[in-house]
Formats: sequence, structure tokens, C-alpha cells
Amino acid sequence: MRTALAIARKELSIYFTTPWAYAVFTAMQALASFFFINNLYKFQQAQELARVYGWEKVPQQFRNLTDGVAVPFWGTVMFITLFVAPFLSMRLFAEEKRNRTFELLMTAPVRPLEIVLGKYLGGLGVITATLGLTIVFPVILSVFGKGESGSALEWSTVLLGYGGLLLWGATCMAIGMFISMLTESQMVAALLSFAVLLPWMFLSGLAEGTEEPVRSLINAVSFDVQLAGLLRGVLDLKALVFFVSVIFFSLLLSHRTVEAQRWT
Repeated sequence: MRTALAIARKELSIYFTTPWAYAVFTAMQALASFFFINNLYKFQQAQELARVYGWEKVPQQFRNLTDGVAVPFWGTVMFITLFVAPFLSMRLFAEEKRNRTFELLMTAPVRPLEIVLGKYLGGLGVITATLGLTIVFPVILSVFGKGESGSALEWSTVLLGYGGLLLWGATCMAIGMFISMLTESQMVAALLSFAVLLPWMFLSGLAEGTEEPVRSLINAVSFDVQLAGLLRGVLDLKALVFFVSVIFFSLLLSHRTVEAQRWT
């Protein structure tokens, strides 16, 4: 495990000593800020409409900041992560292959499992840092917002939604790392990761035109369906098991691929 942690520290140092990670951080915050302000504007409009016409004219979600702003915001960040994660995971193995250092890594006295875990922990660290920046927006709501109970937000709902985002980011990194293992082109790795994640995210749309039990099966493996409850602050053990299983299977594929290439 010590070797895996050493590889993870190396990966994190590469991320944070190059401008790429900071460019991703900036893009994430810029997009998140835009949608956060847009959600606030919609919430303010709903409040003004309620004062004029009454609450029966306003959707239920706009009666508090948690449901009206925070929950939709997490849904937006989830979608942004779908674009951001492939560009963070693309270099994990593809860069090693492009720079011809992958062969040196294969001949080093390091087990394939340690290589995979180290690379993944490094990627997990940077995606956690990226998503960690977005927690500032609920904090702003909590500091400047007002609620009838004295608290602007239901922090249990907000933090569970944030945990769902971290789980989603970890899943994207696991899948992206495996795809990065298959090519030496970082851009190809990013595009392939996006091509896998995007349809998988919206499988539920395909399920609408199908009948049972196919519909239930498709919904059970669709990312957006599994994330929906978590982002709304509902703890769903089935969703946790699903995402952990996808992460484990992706890491297993990465391990088998590294092991196979070591002996070729």
C-alpha cells in the first residue's frame, strides 16, 4: 500500500504542478457559478410570484432554498462533471505510454495492483479537489440566506447530495482510467470516456420506449436514475452498491490490462 500511496503522491504532484488542473478548476468554477446564479434568479422570481399570486401558483420546490437552489445545483454539477472527469483521467496511463515511460513502470519492482491503485488514488484526489470547490456555493447560501427555521439550508440533504457527486466523480475517474489504459493518445482517451459516460448517463431515456422487465433493468443500470435520489438527499443503499460495483469492476479491468501488458 505504501508504494500505491507513493504513486498517488506523484500523480497529484504532476496534476498540481501543471496548468491543466488549474484550467479545469477554473472552468468548473466558472460554469458552476453561472448556473448557481441562474438558480438563484429563478428562486427569486418564484418568491416574487408567490407574494403576488400566492404559493399555490408556485411549484413546491421553490418554497425553500434547499429544494429550490441547492438540489438543482447539484444536478447541474453532476452534468458538468460528465465533461470534466474525462479530461482529468485521460493522462493517467495515456501520458505514460506517449512518453515511453510505461515500459519503465512495467519493469519496476511494483505490482500491477499497486500501479492501478496509485494511479486511481491520484485521480480520485484531483476530482475530489475539483468537486470540493463547489461546496462554497451552499456555504454562501447558508451565510447569506434566511429560513423560517433559522437555517437557510437542510445540511443533511445538501451533504448527502454532495456525497453523491463525489461518488459520481469517483466512478467517472475509474472508467476514464481504464479507457486511458487502452490508448496512448490523451485526447482519444478523453473522447472515448465521454462517449461511454454520456449514453450510460441517459440510459433512462431509452427505457421509456420499452416494456417491463427491460425498462426496470435499464433504469437499474442508468447513472442518472441511480444518482437522482442521492442528489435529492435520499440515502439509497442500492445506488451505493451500484456505484461501488462499477468502480470495482473498472479497477479490475484496469488491473487485468496492466497485468496482461506486463507479460507481452
